[in-house]
Amino acid sequence: MTVKKDLEKALAAAESAKGTYATFAAATDDQNAQQMFQQMSQDMERHIANINSRISSTAENRLDN
Repeated sequence: MTVKKDLEKALAAAESAKGTYATFAAATDDQNAQQMFQQMSQDMERHIANINSRISSTAENRLDN
């Protein structure tokens, strides 16, 4: 499997996790759990940005070769 395909799979998993955490946050009345899930969703947003950046740089590297 290529690096790009691995990154795309990681991106899909991160996006799924972000959505799951956001759903859990919305579904609970427990303030502590809600905060935790919201923080986890925000963490995944950073992961998604990092993965997207890496996908972009991988694509640019291929164009340069």
